[in-house]
Amino acid sequence: MARNSEKAQSMLFRFRAQQAADLGIIDVGRTRRPKNITEIASIPQCEKWRGQVLKEISRKISRIQESTLSDYQIRDLNDEINKAMKEKHVWELQIRNLGGPNYMRGARVYDDDGKEIPGGGKGYRYYGRAKELPGVRELFEAAKPKVPDKPLETRADLRKLVDASYYGYNLDEADGTLLAYEAAEERKAFENVKKSGNDKLDKSWEPLPGDAGDGKGWLLPTTEQIQEELVNRRRQKLLDKLG
Repeated sequence: MARNSEKAQSMLFRFRAQQAADLGIIDVGRTRRPKNITEIASIPQCEKWRGQVLKEISRKISRIQESTLSDYQIRDLNDEINKAMKEKHVWELQIRNLGGPNYMRGARVYDDDGKEIPGGGKGYRYYGRAKELPGVRELFEAAKPKVPDKPLETRADLRKLVDASYYGYNLDEADGTLLAYEAAEERKAFENVKKSGNDKLDKSWEPLPGDAGDGKGWLLPTTEQIQEELVNRRRQKLLDKLG
């Protein structure tokens, strides 16, 4: 009877374990993570295993910052982080293929504790103190863009130098500085003309209309005269077309 009871309990335990696994209610701490990720057809299970991988990545990234680690330990730990990153990507791909959420779309990834998981890009990456390893530091230094000795001026830099005086809105005429300078230069020009003896007008020059010294200025047409002239021109165009 004892054996039959133990068998029944064992069968019931396995049945409940299988049922919990199908529902995604599994103890990931006591169960070994499956190797063949593509064979897992349950989205909740994939979510659980992905969460476990994220926790491992977060824990190892925190540990790789420790100053007591040797270079060999840092290299091994960095390899483990990159391996876990690849596994995380496969779990996310399987979740998406099963119709679950697309975790690969987001730029940032967080674990179950709310910690951000850096990285996630393609290729081998270096985390924490792994960037300071011999040979790796030189790679990062060589990859940095070279800053020119004298950076080129951008349009924004040039716009900072432009003020109202650039467009001619200055106070030269307001304070009389420019007017005084122009008057002095004009007097110098007249003095030079008198000294050279060329103060007489050239006979080939023709005066402007209304400015021949007779005291009559220019006669500007009125608005009525302009409108009448326009009407006459339109009437003449119509007559030309009819003719």
